[in-house]
Amino acid sequence: MNHLNIIKLCVGAESVDDLLHWQEQNAPLWGPGTAEHVTRMWPKRANEVLAGGSLYWVVKGAVLCRQRIVGLEPRRGSDGIERCAIVLDREVVRTEAAARRPFQGWRYLDPAETPRDLPKGRVHDDALPPALAQALAEIGLR
Repeated sequence: MNHLNIIKLCVGAESVDDLLHWQEQNAPLWGPGTAEHVTRMWPKRANEVLAGGSLYWVVKGAVLCRQRIVGLEPRRGSDGIERCAIVLDREVVRTEAAARRPFQGWRYLDPAETPRDLPKGRVHDDALPPALAQALAEIGLR
């Protein structure tokens, strides 16, 4: 079975380091070696997502990193509504920068459209400045 990825805006983060810091602060809430992102919608293509997919994070208008999806679990909010926890491997893998326009919620991302991982230890791509990447995304160039 082919895998399918998910792409999501990393709302409130100015950098990948912000995401790492937030996950470190919240680590006691999750299982060992995992992080979670709770979302309203459950993936209809869950089997494909769980067959090796990753969540690609868009930070300030560009995909900059990903985390492997290790599970999908129900979570009931304080409002009583059941949601989906996307359970992630805690390892954050930096990727080549790929500009993306803003969107609501999350989307499926075909593996053929994903940016390549950066070599281990390399935390930045020699990428466009974030403002330029955002401007290109807004005119449809990514």
